Amino acid sequence: MNTREHTEMKMRGSADVSYLGRTVDEMVWKFMEEQEIPGLTLAIVQAPYIPRVVGYGFSDAGQKRLASVNTLWPAGPISQGYAAVAVMQLYEDGSVDLDAPAAAYVDSLPEQWKCITVRQLLHHASGLADYRKQEGFSLTREWTFEELIGLTADLPLQFEPGTKVAQSATNFLLLTEVVERVSKMAYQEFVKKNQFELLGLKHTSFSEGLSAFHQEDLSLSEYVHQIFKTDGRYIDPAETAVSYQSDGSAFPQMHSSALRGFGDVWASAQDISFWDIGLAGGVLIKKPEDRAVVYASWTLPDGRTVPGSAGWQFYHHRGLMDIKGSVPGFSSFLSRFTHPEELVCVTLMANKEGVDFTNLGRKIAGAFGDLLSTNYDDTRLFLMEGQFSADETVSRLEKQLNALDIPVFAKFDHAGNAAEAGLELRPTTVLVFGAPKVGTGLMQADQSIALELPLKIAVWEDEAGSTWLAFPKMKPVAEEYSLGDHPVIGNMQKLLERLVKKAANLYES
Repeated sequence: MNTREHTEMKMRGSADVSYLGRTVDEMVWKFMEEQEIPGLTLAIVQAPYIPRVVGYGFSDAGQKRLASVNTLWPAGPISQGYAAVAVMQLYEDGSVDLDAPAAAYVDSLPEQWKCITVRQLLHHASGLADYRKQEGFSLTREWTFEELIGLTADLPLQFEPGTKVAQSATNFLLLTEVVERVSKMAYQEFVKKNQFELLGLKHTSFSEGLSAFHQEDLSLSEYVHQIFKTDGRYIDPAETAVSYQSDGSAFPQMHSSALRGFGDVWASAQDISFWDIGLAGGVLIKKPEDRAVVYASWTLPDGRTVPGSAGWQFYHHRGLMDIKGSVPGFSSFLSRFTHPEELVCVTLMANKEGVDFTNLGRKIAGAFGDLLSTNYDDTRLFLMEGQFSADETVSRLEKQLNALDIPVFAKFDHAGNAAEAGLELRPTTVLVFGAPKVGTGLMQADQSIALELPLKIAVWEDEAGSTWLAFPKMKPVAEEYSLGDHPVIGNMQKLLERLVKKAANLYES
């Protein structure tokens, strides 16, 4: 299964931007087809260049607007990056002490919150409950800081601050209030001045500023643009993406106050890439040691390493990090390969909720240089690089299976078996599991598929020390038995993906 595509290593600057024989366009189109994504924009950074920005499909299927270079998408959890930059800018000018309690800057906080530090908020290590999960919360109404705090003020802390990590929008809401109180500027205005305007980002906004972008109502012209013929402002327009619900109605636009600092930014994929170059290059946060506060792993008091901060997640592959997630109707993804020999970033924005771009992003990166590829055949495998050691990853998988009441039939510790035979093998484990009620239905259709059952997930550590999780993609396997369209196959694939993602990622819940 291990694969090396080229006899000579493809490096930065190669005109060949394919991966395992498939072009970037092919990979994106196939992924959109599988995931039923209406529209998507991709941007590629090879710092300091942004050599490729491409739109695919419709940014607004109802209005027949094309996804383009200028399309503004909800950045979702990537917005945490902008909030973290704002805090670190205040830290660098001496206005904020990261180890001071947030209560030193924001008065009237609940008593049990007063020991929580700014650094713990950045690390999602506060123990604060997430206000998004509380009764009465709505994304579409305007909120004050006090109203949102009130949703969780009476709830106990989930853990002692600084001892664990759990992503919570409340952490970043409180950080934005620190920014407001210290800077004596509205959070949005501070970010606009010190990030959007500093970098000259013309296609980045908060939702309340989207009306400044000129958009034609195409329902008045049989869904064909007309105004650009007489008004130059409508040539190559910057339009906002729209996503539609199953009943055909558009997802209502979120009010930025509802996800302040956590999911409030709108931006084009190209602007996010530009912002990312400014971040990596030291334009936004000057000192490397200050960037490392929010863009490097850190250690809990008990010695455990936490591979994530400020929404970013970190991997063993040299300098690899990503930030990703969803808001209603939309998904976003930004990965960065920061090693000097690589310097590639992949941004993907789409108008469908719940899409995980991690695998696609890695394949796209691999198209721009062999150093970025997985070296495994992830056209056949669902493959994901994990953030934890192989042993911890297996433990996380076992806990999930136990919680779902899915029996584990076998656990093969190949490295342990090798050691007993006097041989050496890096950590390599296979978990075999399944539910007889599900698998039996497939075998009733074709008993020979018993060779592929029960389900299995492999976890191993490669020669570079990275942890990988993998399983064979279910549809191609089932198609060998003429069962590719069996309804159970799709459910199996979703289950396996969910297990892998939760085991591999710090912020998956």
